[in-house]
Amino acid sequence: MKKILFLSLTLVPVMFASCNQSTKNNEMVKKDVFGTRNGKEVYLLTLTNKSGNVIRLTNYGAKINWIEVPDKNGKKDNVTFGYDTFDETVNGDMSFGSVVGRYANRIAGGKFTLDGTVYNTPVNNGPNTLHGGPQGWHSVVWNTEILKESKFPAVKFTYVSPDMEEGFPGKVNASITYTWTDNNEIVMDYTCSTDKRTIVNVTNHAYFNLHGAGNGDILDHVLTLKAAAFTPVDSVMIPTGEIRPVAGTPFDFNTPHAIGERINEKYDQLILGRGYDHNYILDKKEKVNVTVYEPESGRILEVITDQPGMQLYTGNFLTGSQIGHGGKAFKFRSGLCLESGHYPDSPNHPDFPTTILNPGETFKSTTIYRFSVK
Repeated sequence: MKKILFLSLTLVPVMFASCNQSTKNNEMVKKDVFGTRNGKEVYLLTLTNKSGNVIRLTNYGAKINWIEVPDKNGKKDNVTFGYDTFDETVNGDMSFGSVVGRYANRIAGGKFTLDGTVYNTPVNNGPNTLHGGPQGWHSVVWNTEILKESKFPAVKFTYVSPDMEEGFPGKVNASITYTWTDNNEIVMDYTCSTDKRTIVNVTNHAYFNLHGAGNGDILDHVLTLKAAAFTPVDSVMIPTGEIRPVAGTPFDFNTPHAIGERINEKYDQLILGRGYDHNYILDKKEKVNVTVYEPESGRILEVITDQPGMQLYTGNFLTGSQIGHGGKAFKFRSGLCLESGHYPDSPNHPDFPTTILNPGETFKSTTIYRFSVK
């Protein structure tokens, strides 16, 4: 009897601690109805870490909608593109903060061959398929789960992509878990599995401006990107197959450079992309793959990933027509994207790292956005 009593007494604090953690996590994640889409509820989820810093997510496109972090003086501002209402989100830019798939980036001519079968995907970027097509994962309502046992506020989104959705073979079970740590890190854990041989390439398409979203351009942001080479593109932004060293070119960010320092040089790849819109082949020798520093605010963004590539995009096609949070317009080069993933058009380039996913395998990947100041 004494042993049973002792066991009961030891279990009480453990159960109480577990209960406290669940209660704490419920307080750290607030879930509000954002709208409805195709008969499904869409939520806006607010995650708050112990420093009181906030990110907002929505299960429509598994998007990051808001990232509020302090500058060097403690003044907080949102540093990512998004919209105040669900209608604006649906009718706005498809990519802002989205998880894009089934194949992130471009597929040449809207077609690829797998095991002797030609698959056609919808063309939505000149002659190419971009980010999984017009009805890709950015445009669907994901299932939502608040992870109550997580040490930090965390939300898991899941989606079942049916066989031949947007022309891609296989039923794919996809998930993305966002964790907002007390070190101001957005940890993004992706998993995918399939019942049929297919291709998978997923990323997050957040735009960043460390001045604050909608506050000027990103040309003064100082970039360090640890990559010895990149994949040049043709006139429709498809890789030519060349692996070009960055040394001696405006694409070398191995030592820090302001983004605007060389962006307007008469260099073939800058002319084609109207700036930077290219995949870098990451060295994978460093703990941090990319660092962005904005001197005025002192904000720093670091990106850490296990993926082989990083697409740098400098908002070259933003026109100011998209009006985001607080009525701010997103103008030419007012945001930059750092999209971790595989190379563009890999299914049509056998020499590139493969993006094939087989039944019985699980694709797993982690990318982290870490914010700090100096």
